[in-house]
Amino acid sequence: MYQLMWFRSDLRVHDNPALCSAMANGPTLALYILTPEQWREHNDAACKIDFWLRNLRTLQQSLSRLGVPLLIRQVPTWAEIPQLMAELAHTHDIRGVSVNEEYGVNETRRDQAVRAQLAGQGVSFTSHLDQVLFPPGSIRNRAGNYFQVYSQFRRVCYERLHLGPPAPVPPPAPQQPPPDISSDVVPTQVSGFNPPDPSLVQLWPAGENAAQVRLESFADQQLASYHRQRDLPATPGTSRLSPYLTAGVLSVRQCLNAALVRNKGIFGGGNEGIVSWINELLWREFYKHVLVGFPRVSMGRAFRVQTEAIAWRQAPDELLAWQEGGTGFPLVDAAMRQLVATGWMHNRLRMVVAMFLTKNLLIDWREGERFFMEHLIDGDLAANNGGWQWSASTGTDAVPWFRIFNPVTQSQRFDPEGSFIRQWVPELAHLDNRAIHQPPGGGDLFGSADYPAPMVDLRKSRERALQAFRNLGSEP
Repeated sequence: MYQLMWFRSDLRVHDNPALCSAMANGPTLALYILTPEQWREHNDAACKIDFWLRNLRTLQQSLSRLGVPLLIRQVPTWAEIPQLMAELAHTHDIRGVSVNEEYGVNETRRDQAVRAQLAGQGVSFTSHLDQVLFPPGSIRNRAGNYFQVYSQFRRVCYERLHLGPPAPVPPPAPQQPPPDISSDVVPTQVSGFNPPDPSLVQLWPAGENAAQVRLESFADQQLASYHRQRDLPATPGTSRLSPYLTAGVLSVRQCLNAALVRNKGIFGGGNEGIVSWINELLWREFYKHVLVGFPRVSMGRAFRVQTEAIAWRQAPDELLAWQEGGTGFPLVDAAMRQLVATGWMHNRLRMVVAMFLTKNLLIDWREGERFFMEHLIDGDLAANNGGWQWSASTGTDAVPWFRIFNPVTQSQRFDPEGSFIRQWVPELAHLDNRAIHQPPGGGDLFGSADYPAPMVDLRKSRERALQAFRNLGSEP
């Protein structure tokens, strides 16, 4: 008789509640299920799938040291998983399945179906809290509802954290002799997801050790100045840990613990950079809770229902220019090129390019959300949707609709010497620090024939966006 640890977005052995629970209850097998059609439905990026496969290979090595074989199975979508689990339970005499809970409508329905299928065979299905610090639904306002404003949500989180922050669980001991079941080979790629540029393997190394090294390096070298450096795209001032958090190679508890160690255990005070980063961890927490409390946001719908009436423009040529980094606005183009080349984009720039698409071009935020997911190595439904709806002024705690980032002034403020632009838009590298933010013309007028003129008038496009929101009956 065996316990089964079903890995999903929790690809680690340290601080893994479900794995610890499974191994404490008896000899354990591990499972990962490849679902390529489901990944395509969710617009998962090829670089993200490659990153997860690389992490699976390192996970398999770690599990081997614990005496736990890793089984790999493949079905097209999550709809086939209940039957697959039933067959595994029968073949290997599984008595219990342990998972770390996932959120989103499809994930919830999948787990409910698996639980019901296994119950009919007398097999337990136990889920554990892992992706968040607090169970969704446990942080509510005085009326008993989910929070819709981040600052209010954060305040309650700090109150709970003061009572005792959740500590990482200890790693499981190698308490079992290896069963007479061999691990399966983890594929190097999955059909339909072409391997990304080899440079991404160096940029995003796989495995818990790599994640821990990155966490400790950031905590020791950049964390204290995070509040000053986090908005500067040319400066390595952010952690770049999001791919590891999304894949579960690193846990939020491990991140929080690293911050608290440097802040002498203080919450909401002490070093300003550390507090700022803890607040960012709580933003991720907030969006996970929103996903559960307001499931419509994971079904392609706006959080603010009235904004579904916005007359978004159908402008495929403009959308393509935005996607390809050819808008004529250097900071926007540099950011979009960074995304396509590396699978990642600086957080400040995610807001800049999202607001440019949804406000200056008045193109539906769902187009941007989809494109991001198709390219992000850290693509996460809750965080990506939350960020896009914030920028589009359609979401919870959204930016006021009349506040629209100007990509030129954002560039001047956060990349004053144009270093980031020069890296990603090399055809503008010869311009001085003033002209590079707003080149004086298009084509040969400034010696860069391959760079386009600005595709939109910022003042007129801003007014167009304001009018679209006014038509909803909103006023500042």
